[in-house]
Order: sequence, then structure tokens, then C-alpha cells
Amino acid sequence: MYAHAIDVTNDTFEREVIEASKSTPVVVDFWAPWCGPCRVVYPVLEEIDSERDDLKIVSLNTDENPQTAAKYEVLSIPTMIVFKDGDVATRLVGARPKARLESELEPVLA
Repeated sequence: MYAHAIDVTNDTFEREVIEASKSTPVVVDFWAPWCGPCRVVYPVLEEIDSERDDLKIVSLNTDENPQTAAKYEVLSIPTMIVFKDGDVATRLVGARPKARLESELEPVLA
């Protein structure tokens, strides 16, 4: 979904997120095509992804991958979950302006 990022699925989540987050924090954008706020957050995450090399941003379509969304208790979208060292480091629910999103991500990425 993003310029530099990849779409993950139920089948690729473990490799692309859990294992990868042991070397680089991974932000997972849980979204769906019908979600208006998801379309608002998309360009913000795309911009952050293009500007930073110290994290990986991936997207997971909750309609197509309900098992992973359920496993991480994603009840509202957009939800962004940051994985670090294989574990959930933080969870952000709802669309945000870029500056706010970056300020909320910074403590986790430091």
C-alpha cells in the first residue's frame, strides 16, 4: 500500500512483522478499503515511511486478514500498532495529523 512498505497478510505477518521487529521497529497499519479515516492516515504514513530509515511501515487489510486483526484485538480502524523486539510496543487508534503521529511514535522508536 505504501511507496516503500509492503502489504502483509495472515501468512506473512510473522516473518514481516514479528521477526523483522527484532532488528527494526515495525508500524502495522490495520485498515480497510471502505474506511474513510484510513484514507486520511495513508498519505501521512507514506510520507513518514519515505522520510525514515529507522522503522518499517507495513499495512494489513483487516477485511482480507481478519485472523491477524482479531489476534491483536483491532476493533476500530485505522489502528497502528508498533512492534519492537517481537512485541507490541504501542497502539494508536484513529487518524492523526503527521506531527501528532510522529510525536506519539517517537518515545517508542527512541
